[in-house]
Formats: sequence, C-alpha cells, structure tokens
Amino acid sequence: MKAVIMAGGRGTRISSIASDIPKPMIRVEGKPVLEHGLECLRDQGFTDILLTVGHLGNCIKDYFGDGGGTSPVTGKPFGLHIEYFFEEKPLGNAGALFRIKEKLTEDFLLLNADVMFDVDFHRFLAFHRAHGGLATLFTHSNSHPYDSGLIVSDNNGAVCKWMTKEDERPVYYRNRVNAGIHMISPELLETRHAEEKIDLDRQLLKPLAGSGRLFCYDSPEYVKDMGTPERYEAVCADYRTGLIRKKNLRNAQRAVFLDRDGTLNKYVGFLRSIDDFELLPGAAEAVKRINSAGYLAIVVTNQPVIARGELTLGQLQEIHNKMETLLGREGAFLDGIYFCPHHPHKGYEGEVAELKVDCSCRKPEPGMLLKAAEDFNIDLSQSWMAGDSENDVRAGQAAGCRTVLVKQREEAWGQTVTADSLLQFVDDYL
Repeated sequence: MKAVIMAGGRGTRISSIASDIPKPMIRVEGKPVLEHGLECLRDQGFTDILLTVGHLGNCIKDYFGDGGGTSPVTGKPFGLHIEYFFEEKPLGNAGALFRIKEKLTEDFLLLNADVMFDVDFHRFLAFHRAHGGLATLFTHSNSHPYDSGLIVSDNNGAVCKWMTKEDERPVYYRNRVNAGIHMISPELLETRHAEEKIDLDRQLLKPLAGSGRLFCYDSPEYVKDMGTPERYEAVCADYRTGLIRKKNLRNAQRAVFLDRDGTLNKYVGFLRSIDDFELLPGAAEAVKRINSAGYLAIVVTNQPVIARGELTLGQLQEIHNKMETLLGREGAFLDGIYFCPHHPHKGYEGEVAELKVDCSCRKPEPGMLLKAAEDFNIDLSQSWMAGDSENDVRAGQAAGCRTVLVKQREEAWGQTVTADSLLQFVDDYL
C-alpha cells in the first residue's frame, strides 16, 4: 500500500521554532518529525512513499533522497522508496492528489507530514477494508474538542455529520475529532473539480457525510499536530517520557476503568434526565491526570433504565455527550464508554423484553472490561477499576484488575485501596 504524505505547508504558526526549514523538518529530540513518521510506517511494512512538497521542499528531498540512503541523524538506512511531487503553486491540501492520481491505483494512506504519530496501521487498514468505504478517518478524543471539528457517526462507524470549527454545534456533543490520518479509495479522485486549489476536508470528505461511504475509526493512539510552539513543546515532552510509542496499540495498554454514577457524576439514583447529570468536584481534573499519566480512561456503567424502558438509547447518548462536553471544557477526555443496557428482573411497565436477560456485561460481571481489553489491547493486571459500589469492585476483581473503592467510609469488599475521591486515588496511586 502506498502512503501519500502532504508536506507542503508553510508552518506560519510555528515559525518562532524554525522559520528557515519546512515544518516537517522541525526536530523532535534531534530528529525531523517527518523522519519519526516515516520510521513508524516503515517498521510496519509501509515503504512505498509519495511526498507532496512545496515551500522549501528541496530541504526535504536533500535529506531523505529516494529513501535508499541512510539517515544523517541515526546513521541507519531509511529503508524506503520515496517519490516526490513538487507543487509549483499552492494547490490546497488535496489539489496535488488529482495531479498524481495515475500513481494511486489502489487504496492509499494519506497523512500530514507535520503531525507526530505512532499508530498500528494494520488495525486501521483492517477496519477500512471491512467497511468498504470511499474513505476512513482516523478519529480520537482530544483535550480541546470545543475548538476542533467534530465527527458524528452511527453505530457502524458511518459518518452521519461533520461539524467544522465554524459550524454551529449542539450544546452537548461527543468528543470525536478527525486526527488527520486517512485511508482513501482512488475512486474518490474521479470527481472533477474546476478549481486547482482543493481543500481535503471541506470539498472532498465532508460532502460524503451521510452517504454511507465515509467511516471513522476511533483509536486512543498518539496523533498530535505540532502547529503551535506550545503543542510542539508538549510533543517533545511526550517523546522524552516514551508516551508516544507506548500508546501504539501493538503495545499492551494500561487503563483506569471508571464507574459513572457516584464516581464521575453525582449519584441521584437511576439517572433518567440529562438535567440531573452533574460532574463531581475534581472529577474532570482526575480524568485529565489519568490522560496525562498515559492510562486509558474508560467508563463502564450499568444502565438498567434502558431495559426498564425508562430511557432510550438516544437519551443515554445525549447524557454521555454532556459528560464528554463537560470534561472537554476542562481539558479532559475519555477513551471509551461502555454500558450494559440489560436488567434481569421482569415486570416493569414499558420494559424492553429482549433486554430483560442475565448477561455477562452487567457488573459485577466483567464483560465490559473484557470487551474494552480486547478492543484496546489492555493489560488488565496493570489496570484499575474505580467505582463506588461492591459491584464495581467485584467486576474489577473478576477481570483481574486492581480495584479502588471511591467512598468516604471503609467497606471490606477486598478492594486494593479505598479513596475519598477519584482525584485522591489518582494523586496517590497513578
């Protein structure tokens, strides 16, 4: 599979770091960010590279050549085959694709050269092939969804709506952002465009929303734009701690599984109204620190109100959208939300018969934790289950996790530790 890397940007927002070289050549711990990305691709067998370059593009070509040489920094072979397309004039971030489309005869990876990433591309490719779309977006949660474009999908991952930063958005929304990595079918390039300068998102991808031909692949792996000096410094810090490589799903992950009611938000009994959802003091800061510590933050919550007919799946999604929005306003994010809609006891007016069953996902059963572990390659023995009830502790124990009871009184359920709050647990044990 060919990987097309767009390396033509001027990097005006980060010019204070380096103004005399193209942005992809800015160094992270001594090595150009583009070289970090190319190594990630090469190590997974993606060696056929096409670079589209513009401003100061010869700096890139002089460094990497045709990919058959050795790195001036590491002294090791690049191990790549690299071709170049030079933009004589700015073509937007997609115009060059139409100039090189004769070279793109099968599905290809499309990436930005100034983004730091370390992801399992084979997982991404498998998802893309299984869904058969014209394009698949690599999407994730981030710490600033309020000023990012947002992606809305159905349960199969088909993109229903694409909200750019300029678009009006609902009060509450899911924290899902396009990370700038794509799988593209060459069929997408068969559309004719009168203008030469073409915007990838607004003119090619966003119009596919709602067509059933555009999908999103959610992943917690590391993908960060280095567009500002502050973000550049954050990437450098993450590289020094090893966080970037650790987040690749080829490596076993650590997670903090979080109960919802009574742990993240105030307990009000069965939560049926979005108006009753309120984060507990310190909860957003605790999740933010879980994010910074390199753990996945994953909610696992029993929701018997679905089976009882007291809340619809759509209403539950709105509650979870509020949770993600409130967390995002504080710079915190969740990597996953799992819920059990079942309830074994029958006899409720309006109940959903097919959901009134015994199941393996309703805590204290460990099913939600085990599913998340499968989805994200989580080492359960190095992970925590945090909750405020015996069911949370039992579920964590059954999954093989360490457990924390978030409660102000001691209860003897065999939990690993007891903490007054989620924030106290995070500060003391992560």
